[in-house]
Amino acid sequence: MEIRVDNLKRHFGRTRAVDGISFTFSSGQIVGFIGPNGAGKTTTMRILATADEPTEGDAFIDGASVVQEPEKVRARVGFMPDYLPGHRDISVHEYLDFFARAYGIPSHRRRPVVEQVEEFTNLNDLRQKTVAALSKGMKQRVSLARAMVHDPAVLILDEPASGLDPRARIELRELLRALAERGKAILISSHILTELSEICSATVIIEQGKIVRAGTMAEIVARDAPLRSVLVRTRGSLDDLRKAVLQLPRVRAARIAGAHVEVDIEGDDEVCQTLLAELVRQGLPIVEFACRKTGLEEIFMNVTKGKVQ
Repeated sequence: MEIRVDNLKRHFGRTRAVDGISFTFSSGQIVGFIGPNGAGKTTTMRILATADEPTEGDAFIDGASVVQEPEKVRARVGFMPDYLPGHRDISVHEYLDFFARAYGIPSHRRRPVVEQVEEFTNLNDLRQKTVAALSKGMKQRVSLARAMVHDPAVLILDEPASGLDPRARIELRELLRALAERGKAILISSHILTELSEICSATVIIEQGKIVRAGTMAEIVARDAPLRSVLVRTRGSLDDLRKAVLQLPRVRAARIAGAHVEVDIEGDDEVCQTLLAELVRQGLPIVEFACRKTGLEEIFMNVTKGKVQ
């Protein structure tokens, strides 16, 4: 299944919240959708979920237009907004059962479907609690379960890790990986970029309603982080190590950082391997050699300017 955003625009008066963005992703992918506050992420996600309409352009979920065929799109998309509306007198189970009914799941299938989703999102012990009595993190789980109750092929998740404790965030990452392995296409926004780096196969970075970077993680790293950092520790003199490293090809800089020499090299894992082999060949007593991968945080800071509309 392919999800295609085609020259999407959404204007609020003079403010161009979304300003002509286009990108695609497909089944089995987890795509990080990141940008500063006010960049247009939530507006784009709401349009994909048919909760808002574009000013211009369109988006297509497996060929179905969000503008012309919203009912078809809703059957294929599960949307998790960045907040769960308050519901005072309804239990978690009743809440999920209501949405299962709304999605037209027949009565003979509804109970096992809801119970399966509750188990998958670890809500079994909360089934009879009222939604209003839950913590922010537990409400996030309920919101995710609601998005999954009709088994959609596409999940649009707006800040799903907001309010989750460390254990719950780890569980969420594993759950998303499992969903991607099942063939779900997942678009996820988050401000916790280190976690997105661990699970995303591709990223779209947006600022002031425009895309500033889009592609696989490897493509973006190759474009925006041509240098990678290596930490080297030795039993000998750090200054001697720094001087030796600076003589090697593809090394662009080297500096002493605490108990290590931090080396900036131009290249991939093969270049790192060659660097280590040469240091060992020269007889330097290397006791630690660690290649640091460039993360989304560093790339995000490099390609965005922090401007808001």
